[in-house]
Amino acid sequence: MGRGSWARLAPKYRRRRLAAGAVVLCLLALLAALVFCLAGGREQVEELLYPREYSQYVEKYSAQYGVDPLLVYAVIYNESRFRPDAQSEVGARGLMQMMEDAFEWTKYRLEPESDAVYDDMYDPETNIRYGTYMLSLLLEEFGTVDNALCAYHAGWGSVKNWLADPAYSSDGVHVETIPFADTRTYVERVNKTLQIYQRLYG
Repeated sequence: MGRGSWARLAPKYRRRRLAAGAVVLCLLALLAALVFCLAGGREQVEELLYPREYSQYVEKYSAQYGVDPLLVYAVIYNESRFRPDAQSEVGARGLMQMMEDAFEWTKYRLEPESDAVYDDMYDPETNIRYGTYMLSLLLEEFGTVDNALCAYHAGWGSVKNWLADPAYSSDGVHVETIPFADTRTYVERVNKTLQIYQRLYG
């Protein structure tokens, strides 16, 4: 093979060597991650993935209103991933994704004379205070975490109707069949997240 042929082939060999090197680096990174997990790093990674941000507010208001703080973290995680500026397509705002009607309903029960406005739901402390208080009311009214989560997502009236309907509740106490697919998925996700928080921090 002539010198010109080698010159033409050289870039191909270089590209192959670079590609092989990239594969080796990826494999080494995966191996390092595996060793890290086996050495006890998995829990540290999970704590980064499932943080307890705004703990000063979560701990304060969960204690004040008698709600498990880990449940509050699980709700925040699923509602906003701890983003205080989060806003959903339907207009829910803040860390715990309060809708305007839910905000007004909660405000009426929590502090009817307050000058709080819906825009305050972007404030982390106010949002957590209102969201946690709302959870406390739902837990008191409906008795179980699952029922309360259904009401948080689908509304108080929906859960009242489901509990009164034998198609969804055989005992009038537990919602055994959640008719709304999105609410069913929401309850499953929050419960799964709650289990992780309980394992990490419980």
